[in-house]
Amino acid sequence: MKQQQSTPPPLPQSQPPSLSQAGGAAAAEGSVVANAISNLNGTNNNNNSIDATTKTRPPLYPKPKTPSFDKDRDYIGFATLPEQVHRKSVKRGFEFTLMVVGESGLGKSTLINSLFLGDLYKNRQMPNVEERIEKTTRVEKKTMDIEERGVRLRLTVVDTPGFGDAINCEDSWRVCTQYIDEQFRQYFTDESGLNRRNIQDNRVHCCLYFVPPWGHSLRQMDLDLIRRLHRKVNIVLVIGKADCLNKTEVRKLKERILQDLEDNHIQLYQFPECDSDEDDDFKQQDRELKASIPFAVVGSNTILEVAGKKVRGRQYPWGVVNVEDAEHSDFIKLRTFLISTHMQDLKDTTQDVHYENFRAQCISQISQHALRERGKLKRDSISSTNGFDAAISETDRLLLQKDEEIRRMQDMLTQMQEKLKQTHLMEMKKNDSVIDV
Repeated sequence: MKQQQSTPPPLPQSQPPSLSQAGGAAAAEGSVVANAISNLNGTNNNNNSIDATTKTRPPLYPKPKTPSFDKDRDYIGFATLPEQVHRKSVKRGFEFTLMVVGESGLGKSTLINSLFLGDLYKNRQMPNVEERIEKTTRVEKKTMDIEERGVRLRLTVVDTPGFGDAINCEDSWRVCTQYIDEQFRQYFTDESGLNRRNIQDNRVHCCLYFVPPWGHSLRQMDLDLIRRLHRKVNIVLVIGKADCLNKTEVRKLKERILQDLEDNHIQLYQFPECDSDEDDDFKQQDRELKASIPFAVVGSNTILEVAGKKVRGRQYPWGVVNVEDAEHSDFIKLRTFLISTHMQDLKDTTQDVHYENFRAQCISQISQHALRERGKLKRDSISSTNGFDAAISETDRLLLQKDEEIRRMQDMLTQMQEKLKQTHLMEMKKNDSVIDV
């Protein structure tokens, strides 16, 4: 009996003969667990069960791979900075404020809906006859959040209903300039405060000014507004409802508008020059965008089917105007310029040029006010002691230094404006040469 108890049970045929007794015990335990799980599930798939006697158990904590420093010996790592900036920018999102100015009936709302594939004015109510008798310009803001391929854009459209609809339009420009200055002033106040991390940027980055197609050129009302806005905001001229004109009429109207702007020394938004390392397609696209100013556009929210293709256009008795066809409208060029290629440059120009001009004027006014107050204090305390007089003299010296710095800043701004003006004149000559060709 003792000899039969000490005899070990026969090993399975699949177990290698080199396994130890401990390994056999572990294998038997694993086989029992597998059979128990199989019985609980109600199945007994011997083919799918793992045989612990033939396969080794994987390690619970695999050893991490050691990076190869020999291959990346010359790699520092700052090449990933653009990726870091991209991730941070996408996470934060983007903001863009667009002002739309023009008289009623030029297709402003339709064009905005066509550009951003939305319906910003679905709840708009048309005014009745009594409300139209006394037309006044007012400001309406509409905001919508757009997301495309994981990139979020907070779009703010500033509309000016009532502009140019009254009999006397002398003060129609005043509401637009006041709104732009108020946004600059609010941003300057927030920037000068203590909490500067969460500043909301409501500054107007671009102004689309609509010109009617039935005129010979710019009207006096148009010139008055553009003259007062061209140093405060990026102005882009748009000829609304351009399907009223043929190609020859559109070309002549563009030439007369550009000539009026040059005669009145008005600067529109200046396109940045292409870098030398840009490809030929981008340079050609940039030349076409510059030659298309002002943009002659047609807007539509209707999808039509033409020759088996669905297009966005307008149906007429004599045919269909395809909004997205470059032969019919500059809509695609305007959308490419405004959204795809120059949106960030519009924001940079607003920050670096227009807002800096406003900020310099504010600092100059604050300094002049401080000088007047200190001069008043000096006159009131003229009978003080010699030591106090010496302190006042030191204060005057510091004030004179500040005045000199402000004058230098103003001279620099004047030089920058003159340089921009000369660049604009050169661009106008280039555009004229392109049109003549």
